[in-house]
Formats: sequence, C-alpha cells, structure tokens
Amino acid sequence: MISLESAQKAIEKAVTKAQDLGITVTVTVVDDHGTLIAANKMDGALNISPKYSYAKAFTSANLGLPTADIAGYAVEGKPYFGTTSAFGGELMVIAGGLPIKKGGKVIGAVGVGGSADVNQDVECAKAAAEVLGKD
Repeated sequence: MISLESAQKAIEKAVTKAQDLGITVTVTVVDDHGTLIAANKMDGALNISPKYSYAKAFTSANLGLPTADIAGYAVEGKPYFGTTSAFGGELMVIAGGLPIKKGGKVIGAVGVGGSADVNQDVECAKAAAEVLGKD
C-alpha cells in the first residue's frame, strides 16, 4: 500500500527533479488499481499534463510495466495493439509511467507528464519511485 504521506513525499522529490531539469510537469501517484492517491500540477505545466500523468500511472499500475516498455507491443501486429483506444484513452504507452513493486507485487505507480522530452518525464518518475520503494 502507498500512503498519502508517501505519495506526497514522492511527488515532492519528482517536482524537485523537474525544477533541477528546468521543466514543469504534473506528477500522479496511484494505487495498484490505478485509483488516485495524490497529484500535483506544477505552475506553468501544460494544461493537458494531468491527463497524461494520470494515464501513465494508471497504465503502469494495471499492466505492471513501465509505459515505455509497452510502446513496442502497442503497434499493429503486436499483443497490445489497440490498447490506447480500447479503454477510451485511459491507457498510455508514452514513457513516464513506472510501476511501484514490493516483494514482486505491484502496489501502485507513478506517472509524470508535461515535458517536451519524455526522457525527462522518466527521470522525474524515477525520483518519485525511489521514495515509494522505501515504504
């Protein structure tokens, strides 16, 4: 289980990383079912970034994979083809979502959205994941 307090600490760590990178993003933490625990949209972050952030977290929590790892399987002829449309846009295969696991079990996920470079989203998500992995 990810507590609200832990989620907030993780978000703070991700926001600090974003500030270090000179970007503004939205950070979302969800439980193992993809239910929102906490989210933060930085001042100046893109208006659409909360939707991206949540979709990345939701996807990672429910599939148990980083969103970047799913992208290659979501193209025509692959097992996750149509995933992004099958659930009305709830699933996202753009990098920036990371599952949080304890004892091999998914306990939640973090999603970051809003940078122009998804590698920066991933860096921020990793910063948050470090905090959540210490519970």
